[in-house]
This record gives sequence, C-alpha cells and structure tokens, in this order.
Amino acid sequence: MEETKRTLKPLKDLNLMDRFLFAEATEDPVIMRSILEIILGKEIALKHLPQPEKEQRTTPLSRFIKLDVWAWDTEDTVYDTEVQKENTNNLPKRSRYYQAMIDSKLLPPGEVDFNKLNQVFIILITPFDLFGKGRYRYTYEEMCQEFPGMRLKDGAIRIFLNTHGTDKTGVSDELIELLHYMEHTTEKVSRQCKSDKIHEMQRRIHQIKSSEEIGVKYMQEWEEKIIEKKKAREEGLAEGLSKGRREGEKSGRQEEREKAEQMYQTLIQENRLADIERAMKDPEYKKKLYQEFGME
Repeated sequence: MEETKRTLKPLKDLNLMDRFLFAEATEDPVIMRSILEIILGKEIALKHLPQPEKEQRTTPLSRFIKLDVWAWDTEDTVYDTEVQKENTNNLPKRSRYYQAMIDSKLLPPGEVDFNKLNQVFIILITPFDLFGKGRYRYTYEEMCQEFPGMRLKDGAIRIFLNTHGTDKTGVSDELIELLHYMEHTTEKVSRQCKSDKIHEMQRRIHQIKSSEEIGVKYMQEWEEKIIEKKKAREEGLAEGLSKGRREGEKSGRQEEREKAEQMYQTLIQENRLADIERAMKDPEYKKKLYQEFGME
C-alpha cells in the first residue's frame, strides 16, 4: 500500500511514547516492573503478566475503553499505565473515567464490603506539561478542602508524568532518565543513563525492534488502520452522495444531481476521494471538476 510505505515510521525508530512499542515492551514483565519501580520508587512483584490494551466495559452496549497496560502486583494493587502523545484537553476527566471503569470491575457481584476495593494507580505519561508548573510529576489523591493535608485514603491515586519537566523537586534522577528515555528509546541515550534498569530495558527493547515477527505484526496493524480509515472515509462519502441525492430531488435539480453523481462515481474509480470531499463543500471547485471531465 502506497500510503503505508509513505507514512509508516520504521519499527527501529519507534520510542516508548509510541503506543505500539509501549504495548510490545510492557508485555514483558521485567520491563513493566522496572517502569513501575522507577516511577513509584519502590520494589514491585507482579502477580500476573501485564495485559496490554485491556478492554474495559460495564455492559455490552456501554462505551468501552482500552487501557494501554494493565498490571497487578502481589499486594493486589492495580496499575493502569498510559502513554499520551497529544494533549486532548480532557486527560483529567478521562483519568476519572478510567478510575470508575476499573473500580467497577474489582468487586464480584453481591460484595458489600467496599474496603476490599484494591488500591489503584492510574499513570499517564505525556510529552507535555499538562498543568504548566514545570514539574516532572504531578500526583493526585482526594483531599479535604477544610483540612489541607487530610487525605480521603480511598486508595485511588493518579499520577501525571511530564517528559519535558524542568523542576526536579520530589523526583529521582532515575525517573528523569526514564522519562527522557521514553521519548528517545535508543542505544545511545540508554548508555548515557546510570540506571541499570534502563540498560536492561534497552537490551530487551532492542530484541523487540530486531524481531522479524514483531516487524510483520507492526506492518499488519498499520495496514489494518489504513484500511479502516479508508473504509470509514468511503462510507462517509457514500452518505454524502445519498444526502446529495435527497437534496437534489427536493429542490428539483434532478439534472444537476445526476451530473454530480456521475462525476463522483468517476472520482471514486480514480481513488480521488479528497476531490469529492472538497467538491461537496466548494461549488467553485466542483465547477472546475466539471470542466476537467467535459461536463460543463
């Protein structure tokens, strides 16, 4: 596929901020444990294998989410770790929604003891400063407004990490190294790090990037996304054609409608989908296309 060849970023050039490599890397429990230990500053023993892109849904018809990486340790603490390259301006409320979805799955039906709810960490790693204070790390827990410092202790903790931080207050040098490495996942950068965990991480990630099997998987996933986008685009254009027919019939401009439909069908055959979209919005451009096809 020409579009794939033109825009696909080589697997060897991916960084941990790229969702595909992050999912592949954190499926390795050693890498996942190392990332969590560096972020939280404590040793962690995972109880289950990490689950990349774990789906969460409360009912079959409700909105679902895919958690980037789900992990569970031997103390029954749950970790959802996400990478987010773009600021969608909804991350605080999205993290709240993730928290609710995770909590809804933690207790079995009929359980009334809410003290059995697991402690949950939601960790979002971004290449931008969501709160504009220059920190590498922002940690949120529920607090009492009337008594500052009095925590609710409900077991829900949300951590926002900023790879472009400038203020080192409250964070370790190892975490700063990790955040830089997340954006620049290369042998050169790993050698500049003092952390043995990052050195081992790089060794394992190099194996991932060198794997022919994972390279094929990467290409297949990319092509599937291209096909899905193209299909959605064509369905949108088909709906636009249908809408155009209805409007043409209402206004009595049957001849114009048929001429436009004929031209659109020709453009579809030539895979000129962008021209159809523009013609639907721009009457002058539509006239130019008529001239091009000798339909004036």
